[in-house]
Amino acid sequence: MIIRAVLFDLDGTLVDSLEDLTDAVNHVRCVHARPPLTMDDVRRKVGKGARHLVQQILPDLSGTDIDLALDLFLDFNRQHIADKSRLYPGILGVLHSLAARDIKMAVITNKNEDLSALILEFFGINDLFECLCGGDTYPERKPSPLPLLKVAEKLGVAYHECVMVGDSINDIEAGKLAGIASIGCTWGFGGDDELTGADTLACTPQELLVTIAAGLR
Repeated sequence: MIIRAVLFDLDGTLVDSLEDLTDAVNHVRCVHARPPLTMDDVRRKVGKGARHLVQQILPDLSGTDIDLALDLFLDFNRQHIADKSRLYPGILGVLHSLAARDIKMAVITNKNEDLSALILEFFGINDLFECLCGGDTYPERKPSPLPLLKVAEKLGVAYHECVMVGDSINDIEAGKLAGIASIGCTWGFGGDDELTGADTLACTPQELLVTIAAGLR
């Protein structure tokens, strides 16, 4: 299998943003007089977009109250987008190595597109990606296959020449539904059980690079 395009998840795959996400969550909970959550609590709730996360952390709210809490979360996250976040060690080298091989790259995340753009710009890696697809870019988000199919079309690459790289069941399931191979990253937020459906696993960024270069053989 020749891989011509790599579709990356963002949080938990390229960027360790869990501490910043936890700060944003606890800011919202503090405003609503709720006790703080641990990073492990938040880790189990992220991955399906900001609204779903806010609904998880404030399950008794609905309607306009959720809308207001969501705005509060997004505003705080926007202002503190990468106070404590970092690229996973080795990821920058992987991205530059793939670019040197003329492999096209895109980010497909369930985080809002504007926040995702801020993170990529903060770390100076936005120019490495030909396409950014956020959770609000299309009517559906992962695990729907729609974002993957749309991005592959934008890149001008056949589905069988793409690979989805991510740390959660949303990434693996979206790849499966789109007919796109997937690589599960074990260093991210998702548990091992979420990656059981991946075509293969990578335990380090270097192993990820080797796997892509080998064409998933």
